[in-house]
Amino acid sequence: MKRIGLLFGMENSFPGALVEHINARNLDGIQAEFVQVGATHLDQGPRYAVIVDRISHDVPFYRAYLKQAAIQGTAVINNPFWWSADDKFFNYALAARLGVAVPPTVILPHKNLPVGTTDRFMRNLEYPLDWEGVFAYVGEHGFLKPVDGGGWKDVCHVHTRDEFFSAYDQSRDLCMMYQKAIDYTQYFRCYVVGQKKVHIMPYDPSKPHHERYVHQASPEDAPAYDKKLLKRMEQDAVKLCRALGYDLNTVEFAVEKGIPYAIDFMNPAPDADLHSVGQANFDWIVKEVADLAISKAKSAPHAPELRWSVFLGAAPVIARQARPSKNKSAKGNKKADKKKKAGAAELKVDKSLARRKAAEPSDEEIVAQSKASVASVTASK
Repeated sequence: MKRIGLLFGMENSFPGALVEHINARNLDGIQAEFVQVGATHLDQGPRYAVIVDRISHDVPFYRAYLKQAAIQGTAVINNPFWWSADDKFFNYALAARLGVAVPPTVILPHKNLPVGTTDRFMRNLEYPLDWEGVFAYVGEHGFLKPVDGGGWKDVCHVHTRDEFFSAYDQSRDLCMMYQKAIDYTQYFRCYVVGQKKVHIMPYDPSKPHHERYVHQASPEDAPAYDKKLLKRMEQDAVKLCRALGYDLNTVEFAVEKGIPYAIDFMNPAPDADLHSVGQANFDWIVKEVADLAISKAKSAPHAPELRWSVFLGAAPVIARQARPSKNKSAKGNKKADKKKKAGAAELKVDKSLARRKAAEPSDEEIVAQSKASVASVTASK
């Protein structure tokens, strides 16, 4: 029997609905249930073929358990290794490299010293900070938010320098970002499942949490959105989730002058509560996550390669071959080498015509380089 486990916290509607939906299909050899876990032995084999993780970001024990399960062959939604390494400032930097529109954003030093540190730990920091440069880049209307926060906790909307410094002074020892406020006319939140399925939902972040999803009584009541805008958001959402390696995520876009700016896309345990997202959105996310979990269960067990870069979802970095030394054999093959070079030159010309920016790294190369860097740093700790 291949089990699909749900690991969750306070939420009520989604976990139960997902388990019921999967089991109602009566699939041979597949069963869904709530995860049961206690003291975990180092060599403990996997009980679950798949675990859908909704809570490990708040419970370190769960996160450690999921990593152990992953190396034993369990498919975890979402990747606990990458989720641990990720932060929002990196997200924005990666999005910009991928060509996704993001607002000007600055990461700031801690206002108060992190616990266990003193002034001597901060001798590499610029002092005084170039506040004029910060405001010249971002402006005075923006948002202060934690680099690894969520749920709008410790987020401050500021309109002047005085408001900015008042909010910054209250940020304690959190690492904060300051981001330009987008003067949006439309706002959307997109479910992305399996790095390919996208469900775009009108969203109003200015309203109380339970009223933010814009519900229509029927499909006919939905406003007619620009098809090109919807297509771009769908493509950008998929591009971001593939880059980050998330199988379940939400991506938020604020639309200003027709441009969708990616505002928040580090939501590996996105809101899926029936009472906030509404019945139609709830039904969609339950079905799609069920399809994803079942698909992964059918291909279980998973045998990951035991390297950090693999756990983080990075493609292996292949070193260039060393040039052969000049010798008699090389000289004897000089004519053949010339023919190969000529053919390669023609191929290079063809590629440059097909892609004007051939000199720039591809999206896949950018993602691989970024994740390989993170893997290298993580492995060195």
